[in-house]
Amino acid sequence: MLTIGSIVWGVRDLERGIEFWSNALGYGPRDEPDDDWVILAPHDGAGPQLALSLVSSAASTRRRHHLDLYADDQSAEVARLVSLGAQRVEWDYEDDADYVVLEDPDGNRFCVIEASEQLARASH
Repeated sequence: MLTIGSIVWGVRDLERGIEFWSNALGYGPRDEPDDDWVILAPHDGAGPQLALSLVSSAASTRRRHHLDLYADDQSAEVARLVSLGAQRVEWDYEDDADYVVLEDPDGNRFCVIEASEQLARASH
């Protein structure tokens, strides 16, 4: 099963993005922000997470937003999505990456995240 875990939003100023989106939505950092990444979650626990990712590109020159889909069984869901028409994207993955980058049939990128990894991090 897949669920939308986070909407990932590219920002050029992470601190300003945290301040703006936290105040705009009633959210706050789920964990201590990294230098280039933070997940904001609703204070009341209801609603999707908003992840902010530090980017260098201007919004007008490159796509900067995508969905992170959480999967109970990442490999099975990736295989299922590919069978439905998704394509794998060549990507330079970190050694400990818990995500797979795919494109939908229209070329929109999204990530499939191993949900057990996210649930373990959220419980700390």
